[in-house]
Amino acid sequence: MTTSVVAVRKGASFREMADMLRERRISAFPVVDDAGRVIGVVSEGDLLVKEAVQADGTSVLAALRHLKDDDKATGITAGDLMTRPAITIRPEASVAEAARLMYDRRVKRLPVVNPAGKLLGIVSRVDILAVFDRPDADIRGEIMHQVLPGLLADPKGVTVAVRDGIVTISGELPADRQRDAIIAATRHVQGVVAVRDRLCVLGT
Repeated sequence: MTTSVVAVRKGASFREMADMLRERRISAFPVVDDAGRVIGVVSEGDLLVKEAVQADGTSVLAALRHLKDDDKATGITAGDLMTRPAITIRPEASVAEAARLMYDRRVKRLPVVNPAGKLLGIVSRVDILAVFDRPDADIRGEIMHQVLPGLLADPKGVTVAVRDGIVTISGELPADRQRDAIIAATRHVQGVVAVRDRLCVLGT
């Protein structure tokens, strides 16, 4: 996550927020209360509705087709324009959880909060995708030295190859349940794009 986060209070003005977005080269920021708790998120899309209304030259109805929120179409402060409640995540959440939450809720960023709801940082799509920059050698090393020894008494019969984040696991195993456990654990290794199962069970 990024710990240097630009946040605003709910009373921040439209012009103040527009200037911050432009000067800081960001696309959104969390809105916090006086205690530092995250209460919403304002994005550049929330601000652009005013320009859309003016350009349309008729009424707020054109903007409402997109935002479906009259308050946002006429809002002048962060409290008016923010999306709430904010979709947040805890710092101990995995990358997979963050990615799933972003996908399910169709958001581009997640404020990271502590148990009290106070802002600690923010995770963006770029942060999530950066996980897949992990070198193949590091991925293979974790599988060979941490995953397999934790699941097999003798992992020497299993070979692991990694190319562009795609893991191919080959070898023979004494039980089918071990196969399922290895594949599942490998999928959760940071940086793994896909897993190719070339394992077989002895006697089958």
